[in-house]
Amino acid sequence: MNKNIYDILGVGIGPFNLSLAALSSSVPDCKSIFLDARSHFDWHPGMMLEGTRLQTPFMSDLVTMADPTNEYSFLNYAKLNDRLYPFYIRENFFLAREEYNHYCQWACNRLSNLTFNRCVTHIDYDENEAIYCVKTQNTLLDREETYYCHHLVLGTGTQPYLPDFCSQQEPKVTHSAHYLMNKAELKASTCITVVGSGQSAAEIFYDLLTDIDVEKYRLRWLTRSPRFFPLEYTKLTLEMTSPEYIDYFHQLEPEQRRVLIQKQKHLYKGINADLINDIYDLLYIKQLSHDFTVEMMTNVSVHSLSSEQSQVTLNCLHTETQHNFELQTQHIVMATGYVYQLPQFLDGICAHLRFDSHGELDVQRNYSVDRNNKIFVQNVGLHTHGLTSPDLGMVCYRNATILNQVLGRTHYKVEKSIAFQQFSPPNCESHLYNATTEHSL
Repeated sequence: MNKNIYDILGVGIGPFNLSLAALSSSVPDCKSIFLDARSHFDWHPGMMLEGTRLQTPFMSDLVTMADPTNEYSFLNYAKLNDRLYPFYIRENFFLAREEYNHYCQWACNRLSNLTFNRCVTHIDYDENEAIYCVKTQNTLLDREETYYCHHLVLGTGTQPYLPDFCSQQEPKVTHSAHYLMNKAELKASTCITVVGSGQSAAEIFYDLLTDIDVEKYRLRWLTRSPRFFPLEYTKLTLEMTSPEYIDYFHQLEPEQRRVLIQKQKHLYKGINADLINDIYDLLYIKQLSHDFTVEMMTNVSVHSLSSEQSQVTLNCLHTETQHNFELQTQHIVMATGYVYQLPQFLDGICAHLRFDSHGELDVQRNYSVDRNNKIFVQNVGLHTHGLTSPDLGMVCYRNATILNQVLGRTHYKVEKSIAFQQFSPPNCESHLYNATTEHSL
């Protein structure tokens, strides 16, 4: 039987693998397919709040930073949908999150290398033919299907994270990822507590604050951070999302990288400064009615929950004074972020993968995680590539690197140096990885 063998098979169709699908579609000698268990593309539907926007400019679309002439650029989408002139007049580089979602769905509808309703169940490696065998369940036709490929790109994304102590308190606890699905029930509460320090917590707090004088609930925001940190967005700091900084960060000792990424959280997990100001302005206006109760508390760590009838008690610690205290609420929104979980379908090829001393994937500088540069990952390298890993602005750089590695040649230009500043001490740069030359040619 003749097998239909792909050069690239991507698992998961989020923005990162969608970008790779778009970039690979214009390479004549690269046969690719991307699979997703869902029926269609829908980016963070539980947080698609009206008026929210990306924190990276529109040029961080699916293709522009690798190929500005590509037909799947945001500007081409705007042109074909009669939105280019309104976008030009609007004079705002930052897309509404809803518009970005529409743009990605538009690209999905045009690309021929995407297949939805395919749940990957198991992956094996055929040593004789040197190919991966990807078993899937076609959820539309309820049948098994097998795909074959030379290279895998894992883009399964991250999962909502809840502390262990929350597991017994559902449905009184909602993760921010499911906020919109539970918004009506939340607003019917007498008291809502938002827990978290980042953009999602701030967006939800602002959304609930908008209707607080109408719905008459009590609203509280707790964060472990010593203050409501803004996302640092100065130009020299943005140079940390550069090839040079990836080179520098990746060659550091693993434990030093882990220390650094904790110190750098405000660089990628902070709150948009405009939103912080909008929250203050809305509080100022709402204060005129004198008919609402809001609490905003920093340095607060929630370490356990208990419930009795309709109330939930939060057992808290004020981290600076070491004072323990309790708070009562009716519903909790946990904006506690996301965590990567190694998919079970990789069990058959785990022996091929590299892991570090913490049991996490050891992501190489070229984004491969196996010993033969055949398996690549999207948004898994926070501990190896730093804050560029989840950054939409660096997706084209990563995908151009992956594609060039797969092709064995430089099809897409990959910038070596873009920063004005130096990250390494003098005479150390020669030891750093060069992403454009590590191809196995």
